[in-house]
Amino acid sequence: MAERGIEDVRADIDALDRQLVELIAQRQQWVVEAGTLKQDRQAVRAPDRVEKVIDKVRALADEAGASPEVVERTYRAMIAAFIDLELTVHEGSRGV
Repeated sequence: MAERGIEDVRADIDALDRQLVELIAQRQQWVVEAGTLKQDRQAVRAPDRVEKVIDKVRALADEAGASPEVVERTYRAMIAAFIDLELTVHEGSRGV
C-alpha cells in the first residue's frame, strides 16, 4: 500500500469541504423558510432552541468520535451566522 502524503490528506479535506458546504446550503434553505414563519425577533433568536441544538450536536459528536468541544464551537459560530441571516429574512418578510 502506498504511503499517503500531505497532498492526499488535503485532497480528502477538500472533498469533505465540498460536502459540508452543500449541507450548509441545504440548512440555509430551511433557515430562510423558518425566518419567514417566525413572529418576532425573539422567536428568531430562540436561545432555548439554540441550547437544545448544542446539546444534541454534542451528543452526536460523542457518538461519532468527534470532539464535542470542537463541534459545539463550530455550531455556535454557524448558528450565530444563521441567526443574522434569519433576522434579515424575517425583517424583510415583515416589510421592516
